[in-house]
Amino acid sequence: MATRDFRPFSPRAVIVFAFAALALTGCGSRPSPETLADVDTRGLPQLATEQVFAVTTRGRIKPDVNMFDNSKAKEASYAEFTVSIPPNHKMSNVEWPGAKADPKKTFAVVGQKSLDQKEFIDAIDHADPKSRDIGIFVHGYNNSYQEALFRMAQMAHDANIPGAKIVFSWPSQAELAGYVADKEGATYSRDYLAQLLIEATKRRKTGEVYVFAHSMGGWLTVETLRQLRLAGRDDVLDRLKVVLASPDIDADVFRTQMLVIGRMKLPMTILVSPDDRALEVSKFLSASSQRVGALDVKNPQIMAAAQKVGIQFIDISSVEPLDSTNHNRFADVAVLAPALRDEKKAGIKDAGAFVFNAAAATVSSPFRIVSGALSQ
Repeated sequence: MATRDFRPFSPRAVIVFAFAALALTGCGSRPSPETLADVDTRGLPQLATEQVFAVTTRGRIKPDVNMFDNSKAKEASYAEFTVSIPPNHKMSNVEWPGAKADPKKTFAVVGQKSLDQKEFIDAIDHADPKSRDIGIFVHGYNNSYQEALFRMAQMAHDANIPGAKIVFSWPSQAELAGYVADKEGATYSRDYLAQLLIEATKRRKTGEVYVFAHSMGGWLTVETLRQLRLAGRDDVLDRLKVVLASPDIDADVFRTQMLVIGRMKLPMTILVSPDDRALEVSKFLSASSQRVGALDVKNPQIMAAAQKVGIQFIDISSVEPLDSTNHNRFADVAVLAPALRDEKKAGIKDAGAFVFNAAAATVSSPFRIVSGALSQ
């Protein structure tokens, strides 16, 4: 049998392949800033809606208009949106608007107002009379302001999330080739996210303050936690329940970050998928080591490290991915939320490494004999 001459891919070929894979995450026609204009729903049947607050470090496209680009603003902007959910909505999906939102078929903005910082804090304080919880979503790489807003509305709707819902949008380029610039935009936003967390915990003396960060938003969030610890803001950190979904962080860098942050009062949860192709691309582009969001919870070293620093690693590979990159499983919050809300019932006993069973909505240890030895 003749042998074939296999040659390694050139770096350029690998990059081309990587971006082609990431391009599969696209939603066809990406929503433009104009899709944030209010849509008239008069004459339509009553639609389900979600109230979403937004904080952004992006620059405005026009003064006094809630449309933003990828530039870095010198001051944070605040807004409140009412987002309608279309009757044809499918769980975990966002029915993206194209050039114009159609509330009969797509997500749409049906009400909004710009706020100053004081108005924003007052508004979230009275957002939901039935719940004192606050949920903050920090989006990832290659996301626009409007995409992050609609994704927050989708998750809030699908999981029936109580309390005030906030999206923190940093100046992502919203372009596949903008990875390096996105890292700078995320890092730029640390002080602003820290201020949001300070205000949220100061005003909410009761209730939970959840921070749910995806991908590069995980980098921004962990850097912010580190900053708060260095500033002596234990009062803020002790109030936070942090969930990192597929965090795009170098594993060695994360280890040094956690040396500063230390064990949090409420264990940090990290949702991982070893088959995450987008993080493989990130690993290549960064010329770095393993990404935290792709760690293997079946590795005894991961279990030991998780217990040492008080982290819950949960493998969510059983959740159906939204695309071929396997990077957006976090959006299926209707499946994940019960386990994250009721950790003891789900089988999570504090820090450690676990595997999520999507079919049964349960979490269990991948270890049997060794897990008992490691926990001693």
